[in-house]
Amino acid sequence: MATNEASGTTYPRLVPAGDSAIVIELGSEIDPNVNDQIYSLVKTVEMAGLEAVRELVPTYRSLLVSYDPLVSRFVEMNERLAELVDRSKDRPDKEAEQARIVELPVVYGGDDGPDLDSLAEHTNLSVQEVIDIHSGIDYRVYMIGFAPGFPYLGGLDQRIAMPRLKTPRVSVPAGSVGIAESQTGVYPNASPGGWQLIGRTLAKLFDVSSKSPSLITPGSKVRFVSVKSHDR
Repeated sequence: MATNEASGTTYPRLVPAGDSAIVIELGSEIDPNVNDQIYSLVKTVEMAGLEAVRELVPTYRSLLVSYDPLVSRFVEMNERLAELVDRSKDRPDKEAEQARIVELPVVYGGDDGPDLDSLAEHTNLSVQEVIDIHSGIDYRVYMIGFAPGFPYLGGLDQRIAMPRLKTPRVSVPAGSVGIAESQTGVYPNASPGGWQLIGRTLAKLFDVSSKSPSLITPGSKVRFVSVKSHDR
């Protein structure tokens, strides 16, 4: 068990979320080790095959377990999940070490990345340095959220971190690659958004007609590849 000194909260912690869900919290911060534990727990719960479980929603540091209260009461489900949390601690997660890497070709700057120049100025770097830094590492997919298929990617180099726009855009083009604070991400579809846009990919991130709708899945990694033009 771990305790957050600031709040005095001890983890893991199971918290009811309405009358048909339980949130399992494993930490209080964005931490790759905690995130690995979350996806290990996901696998453990899936393998347990609990009849009442309807959906698992992993996040940075927690797992929401939606269940059918007509099949299992809260007390029963809470006790069973607590057992699985303990079991998952001893389960080596080899998949975390061999995460699938999704490569996304990105055209940086210009109409595709209207905020690239201002970001470079803000960080006292050249445009090319920003591009090299952004495309120079593989990013961990901590979670999918905000919109279907939108990946929250961790590991951004702090040299190119930048606050969100003060006024969000009414519409951000699909495939836009953005930066917000210490994260980077990709808009799967056109939508409002306040992230700093530095490039765009033509890769289709979300296809509702596909067997696996989201191209990028939690626990995988994303690699941005700088290209000069879109391959249409």
